[in-house]
Formats: sequence, C-alpha cells, structure tokens
Amino acid sequence: MSEFSFPSDLQSGVYQSPISPGYSWYEATVGERPEYGPFEGDIGADVVIVGGGFTGLSAAAHLAKAGVNVVLIEAHRFGDGASGRNGGQLGTGQRAWAEDMEADLGFTRAKALFDMAEEAKAHLLDFAAANGIEIDYVPGQMSVAHKERYLDEYRAHAEVMGERFGYPHITFMGREETAARLGSARYFGGTRDTGTGHIHPLKLLVGTARVAASVGAKLFERTKAEGITAEAGKVRVATPRGTITAEKCLVATNAYGGDLDPATAAHLMPIGSFIGATVPLGSDSPVLPGGESVDDSRFVVRYFRKTKDGRLLFGGREIYSRGDPKDIPLQIRRQIAEVYPSLEDIEITHAWGGYVGITMPRRPFVREVMSGVISVGGYSGHGVMLANFMGRLYAETVAGNRDQLKLFEELNVPPFPGGQRLRPALLFLALNWYALRDRI
Repeated sequence: MSEFSFPSDLQSGVYQSPISPGYSWYEATVGERPEYGPFEGDIGADVVIVGGGFTGLSAAAHLAKAGVNVVLIEAHRFGDGASGRNGGQLGTGQRAWAEDMEADLGFTRAKALFDMAEEAKAHLLDFAAANGIEIDYVPGQMSVAHKERYLDEYRAHAEVMGERFGYPHITFMGREETAARLGSARYFGGTRDTGTGHIHPLKLLVGTARVAASVGAKLFERTKAEGITAEAGKVRVATPRGTITAEKCLVATNAYGGDLDPATAAHLMPIGSFIGATVPLGSDSPVLPGGESVDDSRFVVRYFRKTKDGRLLFGGREIYSRGDPKDIPLQIRRQIAEVYPSLEDIEITHAWGGYVGITMPRRPFVREVMSGVISVGGYSGHGVMLANFMGRLYAETVAGNRDQLKLFEELNVPPFPGGQRLRPALLFLALNWYALRDRI
C-alpha cells in the first residue's frame, strides 16, 4: 500500500484553499484557472453578489448578459468552496424523492418542483455546450440499497417516476444486475437513471466565471464581505478596501457565510464531506463498467464514480463541525474497501473536502432577508444542478419575473433549533444517531 502524500506540485507551492482541506483531483486537472484581483475603492452597481460559487457566478453571467451592471466578490478563490470540490453528480429532481415531496406538499407543487429540477438539468448542460465549457459529462447514475428491506421502496420509486411524474429513465435493478453494474456484491439492488449523469464541477465553475467576465460582470476574488446593510432603497456591502453600493444584493455564500447574514446562518448548517481519488484502475477493472455515478441509501451517504482517466472518486466521510478532519485518505480507503475489498490497498493520490449547506428539511433556503437582499443556498448535497439554475432564476427575478424563484421561497424551511450556540451540538447528536442507524 502506498501512503498518501501531497502531490509534489503542491509541495512546491501550488495554491491551496485556506477554507477547505486537501488538494483535489479537480484542481490538478482543471487546466488554466484564471485569477481575478481583489476589490478596492468605492463603486456603484445595479446588483452586488456575495459569493463566487455556482449560484453567484451563474447569476453574474446571466445578469451581465442582460445588460445589468453587476459586481461579484468572493472571499477566497472561485472554487474553494463546495462548488469546486463536490462529487460532481447531477441527480434527478429535488433532494427528496418526488413521491415524498408529494406526500408533504401535494401533487401539483411536487410536480412543479420536479419539472423545475429537470429544467435545471437541461439548463446546466445547455449552458456548458453553448459556451464551449468542457465539463467531462458522463451519463448514468445508480442509487443503491445497502439494506435489503429498502428494495420495495426503490422498486416503487421507479414505477412512480414513470407513471406519475412522466420520467421514464429510471429502472429498478435486482441484486444480480446491481452487482454486475457496480462490480461489487455489497448492495442488494437499486435503480438506474439514464437521464442524468456526472461532471467535472471545477471545470464548470471556471468556465462560468470566464463567461461572466466576458459579458461584463466585474469579478473580484480574495475580497471578504464584512457587512451588509439595506436602507433608503440601497444595499451596501462593506469590504476591507471599500464599499459596493447597489440596488439589489444576492447572498450566495451557502455553507461559507458565517454570521454575515443572521437569517441565513440560522437556517443553514455547514457539513463537511470528503472525497478521495485513486490511481487509475486500468481498462480491465470490473469497477463501474458502464461509467455511472453511484449514491447509496445511507443517511450518511456514500457516493462514488469513475473519472474519464479511470480513477475511482469516492466520497462518504462527513463531519458535523468546522473541526480539522484527520486522516482523510485512511478513512476514505476504509470505505472503498467495504464496497470493493480488492481495492483495500489502493493508492489514494488526492484527498480533499468541502462544506455543503444543509437545511432541516433538506430543501433549498431562498428568502429576502433584508429589503433588496435575497439569500439562496442550502442545497443539501443536491447543488451541482440546482445551484447553477438558481443563479439564472435570480437573474430572471431582477428582470421582473419572480414566478419560479417564488416556488422555492414559499417552501417551509424552519431554522435549526438551539440558536447559534447550541445547534452544532444538537445537530452532531442527531446526525450521529442517523449514522448509527445506517449500521444497524
């Protein structure tokens, strides 16, 4: 077994995120990653965006293309947060299954939210194609059951998606088919979705920033928002080197907002998720012969896929605080071995993490938190597809069409209990209870 070590180019001084641990395989393979200088001075704009992830950069691109004077600031570098470090899986629908949304919200609203998610999927792929962004898209995704008693739910889900929600791309897999498609006998069955897939997220992020800059958006990295105030019809965002004054503001910091906006902080909780990339497995490897991505039925979900050069990208270890994670490669290798015992000694070449924003009901948080200030986030692990689309919906809202964004604003997303002081401890206890249930 080869022990994990940082790549030599990292040791020699390659940039490393100050807010997310590890050097990712995405960073190693993204190619040119342009830098955007920090903001200085005082400036006016139509819209100011705080946060340079999928949501913020997508909004900036669509706004600037429509002729809106937009300024975007990011505290670190574009891609340092979850948008540039996630599992790359698009998924289908919202975070919860459509039938669960129907039970809670009724069919009409559940169907509207499902259809919007399908529009989001098409938008992402169309945006990348129209702007020449190579995102390494690979079709196919499997959702698999780690307990046999879940199989009836998976079978029923495939039927409901085709018959009730008009989505014919999901089929049920029994144990033999699942084992053949995974290259592992660890799971009992599941579903296969041929209407979605997975991407290289940092390539999409870097490409979206290029598009936004090319159509006139003013983009600034390493510029922290120190405060947001709204009064007299104006929004002011203070930074260390100046102030941006605008008519409207989008807060798109998601899990990385800290206490910048108290309302957002009360409704979103950061959860750390971690990924390891192996050496290429070789053309004769039985692992994922069809190239699909995978997520499983654990509450603390395992998710994995192969890259175009044949590496296994495996994510699953989570932490529920801002603490420094220890032994990411060791923990990921152990989880890989549970699914693929033959890979128990596989070399991990890259190991990294990032923080995703979750909400209590695992639904996006969209609110006008101050006059003229809208906050968007809390994608709860479903943000690759939804976050980009939310940027477009925000741009449409600025243009006067708030209909689709309103569907998310109307969702019931309560704050986490316990306030700022107690909620991390309460969440830690709750989520570790669910993690224990995964093992029972």
